Amino acid sequence: MTDVRRTDRRRFLQTGFLGSAALAAACLPARLVAAVTKPSRDPFDGLKVGITSYSLRKFTLDQAITMTKEAGVKYISLKDVHLPLKSTPAALRDACVKIEAAGLVLMGGGVIYLNDKEDEVRAAFEYVKGAGMPTMIASPEPAALDLVERMAKQYDTRVAIHNHGPGDKRYPSPLDVFRLVKDRDAHLGLCMDVGHTVRLGEDPAAEIHQCARRLYDLHMKDVTQATPKGAGIEVGKGVIDIVGILKALVGLRYPYHVALEYEIHENNPLPGIVESYAYLRGVLATV
Repeated sequence: MTDVRRTDRRRFLQTGFLGSAALAAACLPARLVAAVTKPSRDPFDGLKVGITSYSLRKFTLDQAITMTKEAGVKYISLKDVHLPLKSTPAALRDACVKIEAAGLVLMGGGVIYLNDKEDEVRAAFEYVKGAGMPTMIASPEPAALDLVERMAKQYDTRVAIHNHGPGDKRYPSPLDVFRLVKDRDAHLGLCMDVGHTVRLGEDPAAEIHQCARRLYDLHMKDVTQATPKGAGIEVGKGVIDIVGILKALVGLRYPYHVALEYEIHENNPLPGIVESYAYLRGVLATV
């Protein structure tokens, strides 16, 4: 009987205290309440975490926009499946307006493959500029680098050359790209794909620091093995040191797009995308 009385008394005191606190808070001016409440925090710790629309390639642009918002991010880069390279200037403007109206920020487009033909390279830059993309994610032929550099300066557009890992004879590693662009005009840089980098047996976190001054985009993902056989998997379930990558990016106050590229479950990608963002947010809450 005594234990029951003590329990009831404790509950009464707790309830009474909470009720009094709530009443007191209700009577405080809003500015004082704000001063004692937990401040809101950016769940991505200042990083521009978003998505590559290639992750949503089986859906229309309108659907991709909706799904991006449902996933809880606002940054997006477009693949040509959502905005064809031969779009008219009006279509480019319409897509840009549609994305902005949805509260999203268009970070770039690609991967765009470039040869050494001036008219085709110029058309690619017109496409990117016409859509309001600040960065072109590209894979140019090495022989086209002089031309791409000239166009990037002319159009004042960053070009981030994407590494594609084992099997890519042009740019398997981010370091291969960096060696080619580090002494060129600052408009030329790289897009590091952390999955392809790990499949080469390399350390993305270390290479982020090595390439930082020209790292203009980053494709975030996870893989099952640190070998050429590594396959895509939800972020946090694979072998990539995601914590190390995020620490490197936060430490650099990385200002460019950290774009999730979720390449599996193409017909129903949203659950895995949401799970991947949840893991990223969880890590960033602790680093």
